Amino acid sequence: MKDIEEWLLKELSVIRTGRATPSILDFVQVDAYGSKMNVKELANIILEDVKTVRVEPWDMTVGKSIEKAINESNLGLSVAPYDKGLRIIFPDLTSERREQFVKVVKNKLEEARVSLRSLRDKTVKQIEEKEKSGGMGMGEDDKFRLKEEMQKIIDEANTKLDISAEKKEVEIKS
Repeated sequence: MKDIEEWLLKELSVIRTGRATPSILDFVQVDAYGSKMNVKELANIILEDVKTVRVEPWDMTVGKSIEKAINESNLGLSVAPYDKGLRIIFPDLTSERREQFVKVVKNKLEEARVSLRSLRDKTVKQIEEKEKSGGMGMGEDDKFRLKEEMQKIIDEANTKLDISAEKKEVEIKS
């Protein structure tokens, strides 16, 4: 369940909110030195102000490759070269674009919920198999107690996922 929660947080961190955030570049892959590399492996990423992030490559020869990768990533960012690297400008979001991002958040939340349900179903099957095989002296009461405990844990995890998604929606809408 921890993996599912971490996956959702990582997915949500990439969704743009209208404010500059260096983490949006975490998944941008750059063709450099004959392989795919993350931007943070090639440059310093500095938050300049609420609308701008600076990317300062350690090797200026990869500057064009970074610029190309950011433009091709379809994140809706503007890239402007300057003497030390690139300025990534986060344009204001239109209300239409905000609604699109909210839909993406809801889709990611639903993907995480489906994964949780799958995990729950798998665990229920394991509990029932142990009860049928008489494993660990498990009886009918133990089976129901374990299922109840597991459901409480799943409910808590769902609540955490909901809270994360709601926070992201508020960020997008503000």
